[in-house]
Amino acid sequence: MLAVIVWIIRDHAVRLRVEGHAPITVGEVREIFPQAESIHDDAGPRGGASVRDAGGTQIGYVVRTSPHTDGIIGYRGWTDTLIAFDSALRVAGVRIRSSQDTRDHVADVREDRHFLKTWNGKPWEDVVRMTPEKAGIEGVSGASMTSMAVAEAIQRRLQLADAALQIVPPPLRVRGHDLALMAVIAAALALAFTKKRQWLRRGFQVFVIGYVGFLTGDLLAQSLIAGWAANGVPWRTAPGLVLLLAAALTVPWATRKPLYCQQLCPHGAAQELLGRIAPRRWRVALPQEFARGLRWLPALLLALVIAITILVLPIDLASVEPFDAYILRSAGWATIALAVAGLLASLFVPMAYCHYGCPTGALLEFLRGRGATDRFGRREVAAALLVALAAALSWKYQALHEWMIAGN
Repeated sequence: MLAVIVWIIRDHAVRLRVEGHAPITVGEVREIFPQAESIHDDAGPRGGASVRDAGGTQIGYVVRTSPHTDGIIGYRGWTDTLIAFDSALRVAGVRIRSSQDTRDHVADVREDRHFLKTWNGKPWEDVVRMTPEKAGIEGVSGASMTSMAVAEAIQRRLQLADAALQIVPPPLRVRGHDLALMAVIAAALALAFTKKRQWLRRGFQVFVIGYVGFLTGDLLAQSLIAGWAANGVPWRTAPGLVLLLAAALTVPWATRKPLYCQQLCPHGAAQELLGRIAPRRWRVALPQEFARGLRWLPALLLALVIAITILVLPIDLASVEPFDAYILRSAGWATIALAVAGLLASLFVPMAYCHYGCPTGALLEFLRGRGATDRFGRREVAAALLVALAAALSWKYQALHEWMIAGN
């Protein structure tokens, strides 16, 4: 389930980065490549798309200037231009896709075939160095500002791609912070798989709250998991945190033990300690039907996270969970209020937030093996529905985006 959702989010993020809200179509590419049958987004630094024929052979490569160059304004607005390259990365054609500029000015540029052929036959690297002045471009008569903006945007778009290509990935950096977190993970594994004294477990919980929670802030959260799913995993710069997530995902699946939730989550540790301190007379027994309904809340929050991530809604995922409250220097009041409410609830209902409100815990629970008792049940239904939701939102993203814009 998780692998499928991560793949959908990653594929969707690449598609948005390459296509934006106006994807390149096979129809418009066929004006330059008549044999084009399909377009495949390039997740690499160039951020374009390969054009393939019916046999799957790459016959070209296309990039669009928008949204990368929307800050380059002609007479009154930006212009989105398609630049098509042949298989040797020589310009095969340039087309105006859409524009926020004056309609008449854009029409003049489109109709001036000499202007749009300025770049034809030139290799990518020459276009990168070719300023409008070097190319001898004086602009289209009657639409000089619009045409010069188009020329500048073409050069700027390829310069941005070249700059991205020259970025060297950072080397693997294992700092003292990472080594310390790895040691904490090892200690948690030892506690999970060996007999331990209660005082040792309580001491480790206090340490986890203080070190993992307040000192380092290395908590797993939906904001982190969704961000890594969309943009990649920073294993070179944060190996300790990556190992923490890897252990949280694989150990429950392989051993049926919820390592992170039981041993490494500061918020879970705080709830458990408070539950043990609170007098037993404070405990509240939730009605069975009410408790059963509440158990769907974490899955519903996961659905909300998927919707926010795929639809790129202006909602901070950190506000969905209380974990940022442990990072005192940057915690928002809403996150702090959610954390305090969960801790107070644990005084009356043991581990209340973990059982009835934690989407990250629910995600890890989906992965936990059950051994011989594994069977299709509520957990599998919820997982299937979440996969279907992610697929549907990605598939219908353009229509939903247009609907949301129209609603505003």
